[in-house]
Amino acid sequence: MTKQQEVYETDLLEVIEDTDLKKLVVFNDDFNTFQHVIDTLIRVCKHTPQQAEQCTWLIHYKGKCVVRSGTEEVLKPMCEAICEAGIDARIL
Repeated sequence: MTKQQEVYETDLLEVIEDTDLKKLVVFNDDFNTFQHVIDTLIRVCKHTPQQAEQCTWLIHYKGKCVVRSGTEEVLKPMCEAICEAGIDARIL
């Protein structure tokens, strides 16, 4: 293996590690209305109304739903905004 190949492989591994994707999960509760969750997902996650409604039904029936995937850096402000709206969300 040449020096150039070693550098390329190391750089590629670093890129793969840097793009470790996480999941933003919203959990069901007995307090928030469907409309509040839908409105929050539209506002925070930029979901379409249809996406937000589908996620809300999954949250209701399955107890949770992955509403967005991405790096922790991208998901953290979304998670905070959802939690500030009184909805239980975590990055996993």
